[in-house]
Amino acid sequence: MKLLLVVAAALIDVDDRVLVAQRPAGKSLAGLWEFPGGKVETGERPEVALIRELAEELGLRVEEPCLSPLTFASHAYPDFHLLMPLYVCRRWAGFAQAREGQTLAWVGPRELRAYPMPPADAPLIPPLIDLLG
Repeated sequence: MKLLLVVAAALIDVDDRVLVAQRPAGKSLAGLWEFPGGKVETGERPEVALIRELAEELGLRVEEPCLSPLTFASHAYPDFHLLMPLYVCRRWAGFAQAREGQTLAWVGPRELRAYPMPPADAPLIPPLIDLLG
């Protein structure tokens, strides 16, 4: 089974809300909510991939020291196995903009469960609740 490495960020604002994005129509798992991020390209470190993805998807500028690993998800889909580290980020430059047709929402940690997520993203919620209260 193919292993797919993707990386995600829990962007946390000054009110301890977390940014989630709804996958747009036409993409796999459309309509579900996820933490921003994306695939790690061949030869790319996860932190570099996340910085690139946040710039592409949201127009945010993030520096590597602002990324702190929190947890990871490991999930077997029918065609591949997904491994996804989740980084916490509290500092960035710019304002989050939906650059890929996604809907964005700032959500309190305890409200995250109300947003339907892909099976790989849902296990990332409890560590965020533990972190943010």
